[in-house]
Amino acid sequence: MTTFTDRDISALIVIDVQNGVAEGAFRRDDVIGNIASVVARARHAGMPVVWVQHSDDEIPIDSIEWQIVDELARLESEPLVLKQFRSSFEATNLEVVLAELGVSRLLVCGMQTNNCIRHTTHAALERGYDVTLISDAHTTTGYEWNGHEVSAEMLIDETNDNFGEYALPGRRANVTTTAHAV
Repeated sequence: MTTFTDRDISALIVIDVQNGVAEGAFRRDDVIGNIASVVARARHAGMPVVWVQHSDDEIPIDSIEWQIVDELARLESEPLVLKQFRSSFEATNLEVVLAELGVSRLLVCGMQTNNCIRHTTHAALERGYDVTLISDAHTTTGYEWNGHEVSAEMLIDETNDNFGEYALPGRRANVTTTAHAV
């Protein structure tokens, strides 16, 4: 249903699976294992894998915190998108990369469900992409807000639930598991 009539490729987008982002994340090791599995299957299927790395004052470029976690390795041939905002589309070359690859459908995994995953998936839909969120291949950390504990598990569940029933004219969001992603 994508709005791109001249593109028909799917790509896996791996967002912010970096040391400084992964630290303390809910089910960190399980989620990274799921991401590694999806990356391997995407590569085997010939699906493009696009990596996104965030930087800011707490995660400066080239620092240990900025590096992709040791359990994953980006191939030199796989595009790398550098970002400074929650959306992987904002002030980056992601749209150019996807256009050059002929991508109209995104499979999304990575870190900070309630921030970069949420903003990137919604921005992708708004730009005309079909988006599939891999429900067991994204995570976040819990936090306190206004005197209340907000659990990472609740944030993940809420995002998976909301995203499974979301569509815009001519494009659709859905949710799948690692086992069915590629």
